Amino acid sequence: MSATATPSAVRRASAARVVDAVKVYGAGDTEVRALDGISVDFPAGRFTAVMGPSGSGKSTLMHCAAGLDTLTSGSASIGGTELSALDDRSLTLLRRERVGFVFQAFNLLPTLTVAENITLPLDLAGVPGDRDWISALVDTVGLYDRLHHRPSELSGGQQQRVAVARAFAGRPDIVFADEPTGNLDSRSGEEVLQLLGDAAHRTDRTVVMVTHDPVAAAHADEVIFLADGRLVDHLQDPTAERVLERLKAFDTGGGRTT
Repeated sequence: MSATATPSAVRRASAARVVDAVKVYGAGDTEVRALDGISVDFPAGRFTAVMGPSGSGKSTLMHCAAGLDTLTSGSASIGGTELSALDDRSLTLLRRERVGFVFQAFNLLPTLTVAENITLPLDLAGVPGDRDWISALVDTVGLYDRLHHRPSELSGGQQQRVAVARAFAGRPDIVFADEPTGNLDSRSGEEVLQLLGDAAHRTDRTVVMVTHDPVAAAHADEVIFLADGRLVDHLQDPTAERVLERLKAFDTGGGRTT
């Protein structure tokens, strides 16, 4: 594999991109090179999974691509906006207006209802939400009968569906999901993964998901694999079996590409 875009990224516009991305923590004997020259596009309107063993750099890649952390060298951009060119205020505004997040922890406010949690980022920004858009999201996540409930009255899967709706409420260009099914049972996790894929394809938004689970990755349109801070492979139209085969190849030292 080349160090540039995946084949689907060549055909589609890029929702986010990192080029020659290097992220170093510490110095001297304690230096850790979390990202080591990665270049990758995340195509618009696609669901991409990022996989790799612990310490491979997958969460660091997500954080830097999303503007939650800065690169040591190289560049990261969302759409055509180079993140390093933005001051703190502009970067905060970009994340608020163009990026959504879903995390393993649901991060819902317990004192707010489902409806209030979904619109919370918009309310904090003082931005009126698109009522038709939010209504369609609520329909997609299947929570019309739970809008006036509080998180404690919901199952884990329902809480994560609220978090997904919240991530899409501001009509972001791209949503980053970090192990979104890590706290869910298999059935609830399956529902959330299906929801992420449906949201990406129905709304033509981009979803980038970090996961360690081959079954979760199989819901994506493509999977990229990291090892030792480098991009080592990618897989189009994945199945859980094919993803697991690739991961086993890396564990045995085979299957690595440059």
